Amino acid sequence: MALANPAYSSTYVKADKMLDVTNGKVLNNVVISIDEGVITGIGHTLPNTLDADDQLIDLGNKMLLPGLMDMHVHLTSDPTVPRVQRFSDSAPRKAIKAAYFAHKTLLAGFTTLRNIGATSYSVIALRDGIEAGDVPGPRLWAAGPSLGVTGGHCDNNRLPPELNYRAEGVADGPWAVRAKVRENIKYGANAIKFCATGGVFSKGTKVGVQQYSQEEMNALVEEAHLRGLTVAAHAHGTSGIKAAIIAGADSVEHVSYIDDEGIKLAKKHGTWLSMDIYNTEYTLTYGEQNGVAEENLNKERQVSKRQRESFSRAVDAGLNMVFGTDASIYPHGDNAKQFSRMVEYGMTPLQAIQSATINAAKLLRAEAQLGQLSTNFAADIIAVGGNPLEDISVLEQVDFVMKAGQVYKQPQ
Repeated sequence: MALANPAYSSTYVKADKMLDVTNGKVLNNVVISIDEGVITGIGHTLPNTLDADDQLIDLGNKMLLPGLMDMHVHLTSDPTVPRVQRFSDSAPRKAIKAAYFAHKTLLAGFTTLRNIGATSYSVIALRDGIEAGDVPGPRLWAAGPSLGVTGGHCDNNRLPPELNYRAEGVADGPWAVRAKVRENIKYGANAIKFCATGGVFSKGTKVGVQQYSQEEMNALVEEAHLRGLTVAAHAHGTSGIKAAIIAGADSVEHVSYIDDEGIKLAKKHGTWLSMDIYNTEYTLTYGEQNGVAEENLNKERQVSKRQRESFSRAVDAGLNMVFGTDASIYPHGDNAKQFSRMVEYGMTPLQAIQSATINAAKLLRAEAQLGQLSTNFAADIIAVGGNPLEDISVLEQVDFVMKAGQVYKQPQ
């Protein structure tokens, strides 16, 4: 739970350095003042006197950054458990796991997550519990069940036909997808996710093959936008990526086989790309012992190199890019390990940090409240022991975490 007492009148966070993620400048000897969970000022000196009910947090030689943001997680899924065992988890069991993983991810420095896809509205319940103060966790944008075609990546194809089972998010045809979007919103979703192509971890789908038609995608995105929700499109394959962009999806996930035309379309539409280029090694190292089928391991082998090449091309083209890891394919809490991969495949350290701060905030349409340390922004603050512009891996060891003015982790 939170370590700070929310009854403090004012809180002051003091540190030797602070990174301004908007321009890459490092400020020295910084004091951030906070009231009611919001930053009220950034300066270099403390007030001459502190009131008895004020709080001073002196972090010494640490560097301050805004809380990190991961735009693609699945909090109900545990990659360390055999996949067949996950099918037996009830909705309440999934919700409890999600609460555990959300807290773990918060302590890793991620104060905002977008959970795009979970059964039984379990993560929506978690989001509401976090907002009510029942459990600790990051800010959550939570989709309900992912929309997908019958037999596609977002369906469940591992059960025999006599059970007549289909995943909660399955909807075929323009009016059916509109109805499914409305259903997700009815039960509290504040984001929508759909599967435009096949995927790595489903049975019987090919990652490059488009699933929804252009007409279906257009209807789905239009319906979500009518209600003010952003839309994420799972898309590995070339035609599915382009169809999702044309439909107006706010972000496209994975983006493994994007071509030159797709890059031009993404540039034209301002589409955000979320590319999970860290998790391959974990899948190929531990997947077999965790019950990942050979079909799925082979798909990971086929797609991973191409996805990383596409990431480099997207960076070179100057496309809009956000930090998204697909946490659940690797252990929750290891999210920051992707930063090093992003730098390895073409981003500067500042670009990688911006993808998880100001860019993610823009995708969520929360750029006036989240994503940077500035007056009138949420007091979501982390601290690390080095300069991530010089060594991006320091983000893998976050020493201090504050969300909305409450401290959840202090240096040991």
